[in-house]
Amino acid sequence: MTFSTTFTLFVTIVVLAFIPSISVLAVSLRSVTYGFTHGIFTTAGIVFGDIIFILLAIYGLSFLWESMGNLFILIKFLGGGYLIWLGISLWKSKPTTIYFEENKKSSFLSSFLIGFFISLGDFKAIFFYLSFLPAFVDLSTISIIDTAIIILTATLGVGSAKLSYALIGNKTSYILKRSNLIKKINMVAGIGIIGIGLFLVLKT
Repeated sequence: MTFSTTFTLFVTIVVLAFIPSISVLAVSLRSVTYGFTHGIFTTAGIVFGDIIFILLAIYGLSFLWESMGNLFILIKFLGGGYLIWLGISLWKSKPTTIYFEENKKSSFLSSFLIGFFISLGDFKAIFFYLSFLPAFVDLSTISIIDTAIIILTATLGVGSAKLSYALIGNKTSYILKRSNLIKKINMVAGIGIIGIGLFLVLKT
């Protein structure tokens, strides 16, 4: 891949990643509620899911994805159920148990899984990458180095966009920290996570 091709791919991915979406909402909510580090882990989960899609698209494994459709539908439902459970837990949490600090009573793994399940639940993304990548590289002759460049480009592109939202959410948390709205914030964030879970389960 040439530099110009890689740069164009990067800009395209960044623009697409900045578009408001369920993943953006998830990153923002985790960052507002639990701090910037949780926003980072949620972003990491999203990026990891995208990397899986890229590899499936590049190496022509979409047929495997289709043949295992029932398994991934199950994963989608499990992921959606997990998000709903997390949202209900946050909604019911007491104000004294949630603070705007980095050491929250929510694991980094939970944040990572939220991002990963959201990304993996959108299994149609494999077909997006399958139609998107050929515009930048010939998938029939792609090399390992090209694959590594694409993965790095997607990681930097998607990661930088989502982390921007995480940073905004973190800055917002400092403002909200000075108010008496912590319980309401928890409820709104919980409803948001529940909504994401329901969207993941109900989407076709």
